[in-house]
Amino acid sequence: MRSNRISLWKETFIFLIFGVIVFSFMVAEYIEIPFEISKTWLNAGTIFLSIVLEALPFIFLGVFASALIQTFVSESTVQKWIPKNPLIAIVPVALLSALFPVCECAIIPVVRRLIKKGMPLHLGVILIIGAPILNPIVFASTYYAFQSTPGIAYARMILAFILAIIIGIVVFLCYRNTNQLKWTTTEFVDSHVKMVNAKNNSKLKILLFNSTDEFFDMGKYLIFGTILASLFQTFFNRETLVSLASSDIVSPLVMMGLGFILSLCSEADAFVASSFAHTFSTGSLLAFLLFGPMLDLKSSFMLFAYFKFKFVIGYMVIVTVSVYAVILIFQHFIL
Repeated sequence: MRSNRISLWKETFIFLIFGVIVFSFMVAEYIEIPFEISKTWLNAGTIFLSIVLEALPFIFLGVFASALIQTFVSESTVQKWIPKNPLIAIVPVALLSALFPVCECAIIPVVRRLIKKGMPLHLGVILIIGAPILNPIVFASTYYAFQSTPGIAYARMILAFILAIIIGIVVFLCYRNTNQLKWTTTEFVDSHVKMVNAKNNSKLKILLFNSTDEFFDMGKYLIFGTILASLFQTFFNRETLVSLASSDIVSPLVMMGLGFILSLCSEADAFVASSFAHTFSTGSLLAFLLFGPMLDLKSSFMLFAYFKFKFVIGYMVIVTVSVYAVILIFQHFIL
């Protein structure tokens, strides 16, 4: 009971911060503030709002898809459509990830729901890796952002597909199909209540209930991660990045770190990457375009909320090493 109250206070506090920032942004030009707010903090607020507003449509999409799975898809259906051999299933699922036109925020609740329905862990990871990149929207935005060098768009798709398969295999070898999801006491109680309500309510009502619960559960992690990302973007000295751009070994790591910190949606990150085209190498730009959608600040908070701590740490190490290794190989043999 006490933990539920603490959780409620935390959620209220985070959404209150979000409300204050939005309200201040909307009415700032109409109200005389008795003190002066520095341009730096105004810039941080603007970046915060831009990330949240950019991510919200995809959050809604992911939450709704997750609620649809919870309401209409049974465990037996998920198990029926997944090949029995866990390794044979990897390539079809990697291809299937292209059918989810959602960003890294939206795919996490979908994958969590699918794993709860019976999807093996490593196949869920493949969707988390592939879906934010391997879709027509991301390809189109990348192609448009790099019109003078369209090969970057094709390389992004090919390398993302290869990485999804590699990371899926590594996760399978490391974790097999062990349960790595967090199950809280509250969640067990809520699931029991939903089962009781399912007998008394229509599918539409259940869908709306599930969507609302999922949105407010995920929203606090989006907001907290976005606050940190906006502060990093505002106060981090970018001249330091430029000074590291000359090294083919260091620059991919720098751009991977930048992708993690900026926490951009995969549908828009190509336009930011193109602004670094005259400073960083093609391999470094691809490191940014691959790593950011797979792992960033806001998605990390969601992963820690829904998966066990040790698994998330292992997942972060696997993704980081895999992306960096693939980029180094690509730079050495292709570029």
